[in-house]
Amino acid sequence: MKKLFIPISAFLLLGSCSVLDKEPLTSIAPSNFFVSAVDAEAALAATYDGLQQKGAYAEVLPLLGNMPTDDCTSLNNDVRNLDVINWNSGTGQIYDAYRDAYVAINRANAVIKYVPGINMPAARRDEIVGEARFVRALSYFNLVRLYGGVPLRLEPSESGDPAAINLPRSTPDQVYAQVIEDLIQAEGLMAAVNPTRATKGAADALLARVYLTQRQWDAAQMAAAKVFTSGGTFSLSPSYNSVFPADNKSESIFEVQFSGNTDGGTFHTLPDLVLPQPPATYSFQKFNIPTTNLLQAADTVNDQRWSFQGRVNAGRNHASYVQGQSRNDNDNDNGPFVYKWRSDPNGFNSPDNSYILRVADVLLMQAEASNELSGPSAGALTPLNRVRQRAGLSALTTSSPAAASKQALRSEIDLQRRLELAFEGERWFDLLRYARHNQAEAGAHKVSALTLIQQFRGTPDPNYLLLPLPLAELDTNTQLQQNPGY
Repeated sequence: MKKLFIPISAFLLLGSCSVLDKEPLTSIAPSNFFVSAVDAEAALAATYDGLQQKGAYAEVLPLLGNMPTDDCTSLNNDVRNLDVINWNSGTGQIYDAYRDAYVAINRANAVIKYVPGINMPAARRDEIVGEARFVRALSYFNLVRLYGGVPLRLEPSESGDPAAINLPRSTPDQVYAQVIEDLIQAEGLMAAVNPTRATKGAADALLARVYLTQRQWDAAQMAAAKVFTSGGTFSLSPSYNSVFPADNKSESIFEVQFSGNTDGGTFHTLPDLVLPQPPATYSFQKFNIPTTNLLQAADTVNDQRWSFQGRVNAGRNHASYVQGQSRNDNDNDNGPFVYKWRSDPNGFNSPDNSYILRVADVLLMQAEASNELSGPSAGALTPLNRVRQRAGLSALTTSSPAAASKQALRSEIDLQRRLELAFEGERWFDLLRYARHNQAEAGAHKVSALTLIQQFRGTPDPNYLLLPLPLAELDTNTQLQQNPGY
């Protein structure tokens, strides 16, 4: 699918100061910029560009979603603290994620405020505002899951007044309420079909994820089901191998667009973090190394997502997205690596897009919500079996051991999410959900974020379910209080 390019340079010229005042609208007066439909499109493109930043999906968010988990490990000092859950308020990635979320939010706020006043076709104007609301909702959802309550800024930064910039933290409930409101509004404004942009189905899919996080099972089930009645063209790809690399395929509900490091395009560094170096050496970057625990969880005989399918180099087995058999710490070519991103083996200029929401994920959310509401039933088994059978596994029935009870099916759904979405940046967020579910219902999930926290810190300290607020932001905004335990 050809990537969409829109000039955004003028909007990106907005100045820079602190995190919440990342790009105050002072270099270009809003009245001079937001004039035409072209300006509206440029401002929206800049808003999407906020998702392509290093602290967002170009690098850090996938690292935060993968590194602390039981799926991968690292021997690289740059991310080792994330791997062993030994982060602190000075950890660079923790600042990057916080900072760049507000880059996207501030740009979205400007679109939401000023585009409604532009004289342009009303239908497209509404879509632009809806898409900006979606980006704002996604950014705040990432913030609240990672840090808890954060400053809730709904107006663009237009002055250097500290009182207008340095806001206190809102509660998590307040942030979640805003996320839900934005997504409901976005769903009503956006188009049903747009292969490179957020759509009604994307809003519904993200709502399902938000409701699952809050254990609102009925709302999650309805939102997930609505994805397939939103007027979109989403469908499960016929084979798992055809899902990757991401390129606005039928499986895609929303993905961040990258175009490679050419002609001013955007790129992400995830392939360099999960693929070997070029074939001449096949040396590793030692970042996202699949764990033995993950490999042992897979059915490597029947599961096409993990079965070995040939050879790409002497002594190296080739799997759907994990290659190799073992791993040591000296960069020798004998370890497994991820194979979901492969358009450019050289790493730091990948044109591959990043999936944020796709059909298999929504089907598994639908199965999870249905199982929580009514246990093993067609409502849970039908969407789950679509994912299992696409992977080459047999369909489950209520007489199958894996679906004999709500608890058994819960464990099966957890496993399928882990195997289906491995290294797509959601595992840590799932483990956080499971930890909070266990707090409400003891023993609901066998493995949660607290399992990993205990493994690396010696105690299941619930404070580490949240990241610390960045030290640089605490120094700038005296109204903020640090999360407990940091």
